Amino acid sequence: MQLTTRDASRLLGVPDSTLHRWLKSGELPSTRVNDQYRLNRIDLLEFAAARNLPISAELLAELETEAPELPSLADALRAGGVHRGLSGTDKPAILRAVVERLPLPRPADRELLHRVLLAREALGSTGLGNGIAIPHARNPIVLRIARPEVAVCYLDTPVEFGAIDGKPVHTLVTLVSPSTRVHLHLLAVVAAALHDPAVLARLEARAGAEELIPEIARVEAAIAARRAGSAR
Repeated sequence: MQLTTRDASRLLGVPDSTLHRWLKSGELPSTRVNDQYRLNRIDLLEFAAARNLPISAELLAELETEAPELPSLADALRAGGVHRGLSGTDKPAILRAVVERLPLPRPADRELLHRVLLAREALGSTGLGNGIAIPHARNPIVLRIARPEVAVCYLDTPVEFGAIDGKPVHTLVTLVSPSTRVHLHLLAVVAAALHDPAVLARLEARAGAEELIPEIARVEAAIAARRAGSAR
């Protein structure tokens, strides 16, 4: 799942020089293997979302190559639900409130999930700007759930989250997935949806599932059409 700098430049649609500037400054996380940069797809997706970069049809197509029956984000949102009234004064408290609201199956270890979400935040905030964060488990298999859940949670009071724009977070979009491939797929679609003005307007208005899901389905249909066009 590691990407070369050439792969990353292509998928982000930026020149090699721009990518290397981000790598050298530490803005884009990477590892060094034999003195060469290697990047993680999750990091790439998070970076693209935070920088308002378009999620390429090629990246989405690559994620789906080995799993044609990937779940839709709309279905995952139906499973995870929309939740209002979350309260807390800091990131750990808010993430605990999110974990408590998730409709996880009974065997799921909520305490473990809370620790995993905090560990992910320690690597770098999932706050994307515009008051939105996408907390998620870096290793989605730890919970061993049967189906993915994406929950939208609205906070009573915005909380400092270390977001890229420095603004407090008022909405969390939390992903819990049964496999890495499903996780990457949903993360990519979430990132694409968070570029859509209508979706952002619904989140700003604290819309419920009945208003959000049709907008999400519309974004997914547009992604599918774009991917089909690029494959011709």
